[in-house]
Amino acid sequence: MSDHASGAQAVRAGMTLETFIMEGMFGTPAATGTFTSLLNQISFAAKLVTSQVRRAGLANVLGYTGEVNVQGEQVMKLDELANETLITTLGRRGHCAAVASEELDEIQHMTNDRRARYVVMFDPLDGSSNIDVNISIGTIFGVMRREGEGAVSEADFLKPGRELAAAGYVIYGSSTMLVLSTGRERGVHGFTYDPTVGEFFLSHENIRTPERGSTFSINEGNACRWGEPVKRWAEWIKAEDKATSRPYGARYVGTLVADAHRTLLKGGIFAYPADKKSPDGKLRLLYEANPFAFLFEAAGGMATNGSDRILDIEPKKLHQRTALVLGSREDVTTFGAFMRGERTA
Repeated sequence: MSDHASGAQAVRAGMTLETFIMEGMFGTPAATGTFTSLLNQISFAAKLVTSQVRRAGLANVLGYTGEVNVQGEQVMKLDELANETLITTLGRRGHCAAVASEELDEIQHMTNDRRARYVVMFDPLDGSSNIDVNISIGTIFGVMRREGEGAVSEADFLKPGRELAAAGYVIYGSSTMLVLSTGRERGVHGFTYDPTVGEFFLSHENIRTPERGSTFSINEGNACRWGEPVKRWAEWIKAEDKATSRPYGARYVGTLVADAHRTLLKGGIFAYPADKKSPDGKLRLLYEANPFAFLFEAAGGMATNGSDRILDIEPKKLHQRTALVLGSREDVTTFGAFMRGERTA
């Protein structure tokens, strides 16, 4: 940890996530407390899921359910359990009008009260293929504010990511950490879970992504399907050139939360470009790309689909897919130059 981070941690020692969220509410004119309550419900759901993840091998919740989700993927038992936990928790206080989940075909209404102000979209457990081999997995979420008091519909979710009210993720790794942002002006903050007291404590205040990194993260098993611009970029980033500190180191976990978390803190670039098999991209715009794009921009980084800003994409359907490139501003800009043909080496 840097001296700056250590100093910030000392100043904010003992700051819980709930207190941090409450302070944000007190600093917002005309705040009603509903948004604060909703974020606290998400953090409570994260505590429940981390408990389920820690006990998975002992509670017979590893492996597949035998079902296939709307994405055409086999559903893991923990996927289903995390999905149910989030839905149940978000339905308790009446602030969440509806949810959209990677595991659900359609939106799910949470209350009949048309005054409910927010909708939440989430990937309940990212990294399903890594669950049974004890590799870091996570939960990704985005919160959108509704306009008016009409009946909630799919249209409430199909808005560009720049309209998110909050976004974040929880990573279940060597420790459980919740990373949250409520907008660029409020920054990105990380909270580490202490199971001995059952609270998330502020551990990474005001996270900033370095302007340039030294690692790249991409599934090179897909190289035979990449377009020529991606291939040229991959050759460039692995070529030796001391003047530009290349080659970059390769890091790829295969769980978006884990790869993006490392990139957010350490810098560099994560790329899941479109290819011959997935011409529209593979990652989900609403549940994965938008929340992470929101976080990276708030932390000073960038997120594109290779050319266009992720947060400006107008969604057409709930389970829309996209290419995703995120990370340090300089590294993502360089990737874009290769995609546009402005660079070939």
